[in-house]
Amino acid sequence: MADFTLSFNEIAPGVGVGTPAPGGWQPIHQRPLLILVGLTGVGKSTTLAYLMDGEPGWALLPDRRTLTDRLIIAAMQAAAGEPVEPVRDRIRRFQYTRRYRELYPGGMAHALAQLWIDPGQLPGPLLFDGLRGDNEVAFAAGALPQAHFAMLDAPDVIRVQRLLGRNDAFDQVHLEGGNVDSTATTRLADLGIQGAEALFTPGEAERLLRLVHSGAVPLDELRARVKIVAEERQNYDPDATRAALLREAGSRSLVIDTVAHGPAEVARQILAWFPCTPAQQPASPA
Repeated sequence: MADFTLSFNEIAPGVGVGTPAPGGWQPIHQRPLLILVGLTGVGKSTTLAYLMDGEPGWALLPDRRTLTDRLIIAAMQAAAGEPVEPVRDRIRRFQYTRRYRELYPGGMAHALAQLWIDPGQLPGPLLFDGLRGDNEVAFAAGALPQAHFAMLDAPDVIRVQRLLGRNDAFDQVHLEGGNVDSTATTRLADLGIQGAEALFTPGEAERLLRLVHSGAVPLDELRARVKIVAEERQNYDPDATRAALLREAGSRSLVIDTVAHGPAEVARQILAWFPCTPAQQPASPA
């Protein structure tokens, strides 16, 4: 089992975990906090960039990947007697995070709630990217009373297309079953990815396969991106997440469709809604 009673460790400048925390450090639940919520490909990273550019002064926390590496995966590897080492394959990461959720139903939100913040190094409102499942937002709503949640949403087909359009080394998955003949691929079921066909309408599936048949996208690249979306869907249900968020923290939640609104507009909506932007933060005493 992961042990958060270990000696204090500063995992990023001004951000630590463990006990005892240094004098003057604050538990994260005492700080104003904006949490982005959403699955891969909904536009969180782009929105984050617009937020940081539009209002300099955010205290950006280590992101989901970093907390997964430094807290969740390391804890699960140690508990299993495995070497503590980086894991880049997305599917193996899902396996570790699923195991963590079995121990701590709050998952990533549980890990986030363990953090301590040094206000001298990070005086502004905190910003975290981000949470995903209904278990995470429900836990965070109770454990982080000053947190506000901006959930970004997009259809699965759009998420796949956005993943195809980015070059992120993190989007690595192991494809089983060897090579698939692109000329014989006439439906998503031919990709050999469990549950993939159920995620898309016939028209959406045709649109994705047309990218391969036209030569715009290699077949294995489409298989990898569809597998990421399908695997995430097994772990996180955005409809259940939205329902839990509105139920547990409706007055502190904002849901935005990132197809209907571009990233600049999404950021503007969040900045207009969030009650404590960097510009509104009281100046720190000299």
